[in-house]
Amino acid sequence: MKIGVIGTGNMGRILIEALLEAKAVAATDLVITNRTIEKALDIQQKYPKLEVATSPEDVIKRSNIVFLCIKPLDIHPLLKQLSPYWTKDHCLVSITSPITVQQLESVVPCHVVRVIPSITNRALSGSSLMTFGNRCSAHYRAYIEQLFEHISIPISIEQEITRVASDIASCGPAFFSYLLQRFIDAAVQKTNISKEMANKLASEMIIGLGELLKKGMYTLPTLQEKVCVKGGITGEGITVLEAELGEIFEHVFEKTHAKFNEEIEKIDEQFHE
Repeated sequence: MKIGVIGTGNMGRILIEALLEAKAVAATDLVITNRTIEKALDIQQKYPKLEVATSPEDVIKRSNIVFLCIKPLDIHPLLKQLSPYWTKDHCLVSITSPITVQQLESVVPCHVVRVIPSITNRALSGSSLMTFGNRCSAHYRAYIEQLFEHISIPISIEQEITRVASDIASCGPAFFSYLLQRFIDAAVQKTNISKEMANKLASEMIIGLGELLKKGMYTLPTLQEKVCVKGGITGEGITVLEAELGEIFEHVFEKTHAKFNEEIEKIDEQFHE
């Protein structure tokens, strides 16, 4: 199975490197391209056996499965540009959340899948969110799921939870890395600990927390109970968090959904031209 990737920016590159390092695909089975071709050639420097195509048209001609790893508002114009090259035997995989599989099916004749990856997939971890089009065959569905099992836990989602699922699985690493950085910065500001030591301790803590959850040793509530001794120091810290966090995460979801709806409106205009 020949796999093409159009767009080798941050997420496109993460997918390429993760799939190769997990041995989910061979480099000889990958064809990639990018609007700035130097970015694709840079990846080829690391993996010399993969092919770099000079255009998206060349990627489609040489591939069975084509990943679109480009900005949401660039997808519809590109699909229209490439309309002479799609066949019913191709499988198109989009990684962008605002565009539905139904919208994609309305402009291409092939099998359609939407996979929303996470930066955690680069460590062959985390989840990937999958939605399959009505025309997607059982063969392609099984292949895509198997492909992503090498680098993640594939989870099928319905359209109505696309945004919140993406917020948790895909945006979550950025949100919580920001909180962790603030945690580290406050420790350095308020005490004599060095930034290097605080970074090391916090990083090892978060890795260990992940391992506890992964192994099912504790749920989040029971973990808090185990660490918090009644009247102890951790409890005092939790009291501050309870008082000052307020509805911060409710506001995060409100903001991401508002932005998501703005993007959907613009995309709907494109697909209804």
